[in-house]
Amino acid sequence: MLDVTAIRSHFPMLGANDQIFFDNPAGTQVPQGVIDAVSGYYLTMNANSGGVFATSLRSDEMVWETRQKLADFLNASDPHEIVLGANMTTLNFSLSRALGKLLRPRDEIVLTRMDHDANVAPWLRIAEDYGLQVRWVDIITHDCTLDLNSLEAALTERTKVVATVHASNAVGTINPVQQIAAMAHAAGALYVIDAVQSAPHVPIDVQAIGCDFLLCSAYKFFGPHIGVMWGRRDLLNTLPVYKVRPAKDESPYRWETGTPSFETIAGVGAAMDYLESIGRHYGEGYVDQFPGFSGRRLQLKMAMTALATYERELVAHLIQVLQAVPGVHVAGITDPGRLHERVPTVVFVREGYTPEQIASHLAAHDIYVWNGNYYAVEIMSRLGRSEDGMVRVGLAHYNTHAEVERFEAVMRLL
Repeated sequence: MLDVTAIRSHFPMLGANDQIFFDNPAGTQVPQGVIDAVSGYYLTMNANSGGVFATSLRSDEMVWETRQKLADFLNASDPHEIVLGANMTTLNFSLSRALGKLLRPRDEIVLTRMDHDANVAPWLRIAEDYGLQVRWVDIITHDCTLDLNSLEAALTERTKVVATVHASNAVGTINPVQQIAAMAHAAGALYVIDAVQSAPHVPIDVQAIGCDFLLCSAYKFFGPHIGVMWGRRDLLNTLPVYKVRPAKDESPYRWETGTPSFETIAGVGAAMDYLESIGRHYGEGYVDQFPGFSGRRLQLKMAMTALATYERELVAHLIQVLQAVPGVHVAGITDPGRLHERVPTVVFVREGYTPEQIASHLAAHDIYVWNGNYYAVEIMSRLGRSEDGMVRVGLAHYNTHAEVERFEAVMRLL
């Protein structure tokens, strides 16, 4: 069981002005260790890569150690499979542009109505550029799950890329990515996963999933603003990526254009250290779930399982509260027996109020939530919410039941 009071003590922002941060899907708060790592970079190793002098060598060593930590976090087979970049969206545009060079007119890309636009727009753009066909996978609106029959129907002998979200940044649904990977590969396609919303909440194992690429953002899992892409090393080494001539022509360096953000890379390493400490302190009861894992990889998997366990309890409370407020309608999975199929991100509307009015009311009481479409354009359209979107409440492991109760009280003041 998590000691949430002890956990909150690591996050300086959580004690400021009695604010409640339910805006976590757009970016989590960071522990003090991450703040110290970013500032510490400037104090101890502020230098560019590739030099023979001490600060450059220390900086290069730090970057490599961070790759190793991220490889452990995602269960990658090799740190060379970890690419660091400005953000997930930028990395995905680089990926789509590289893959686009290999595709031919009338080749097909399969996208879903559930995805954030960061895993839609890059593929729509190369489809436009290269004369490709886009086939869409629908959702089942009553519980906002992916329609796997629609996916099966979308796959053809011309399918070259399947791109789906792991967990929805809007409705919270966790997709069966291992099954989708098998379906994509059976059709001869590559499978690209947007794991931005799953990485903060559930353990990820790219080898077990069987995907070809997976992207996420460190600022969603308690780190600074930087993107992470994992890819199969053979693909990372051979795809026709856009790069400057002097850059190393091997993974991951051929993907990392320009000078990296070394200070934020240091912060990502510290975020991994924080999560590893969660595994050491609270993960012992989950060790049997990860046979064959050891060391940091085991600690990180146990940490994420401990977080997921607590967050399921917390989101059950949130959904119960919302369903008890008159006029509120929640989209997505609400069945208490199915909460393992979702992350703790919940969207709702309330009769008589716009999402912006609700978010503004909550903000006036220092409760921070999002309204609108949060770049989940397709799913908001499918739910009939294109114009105003919905209110999004996103929990993290440092949130509490007391905060959910305060949220309920403020909602009832409307």
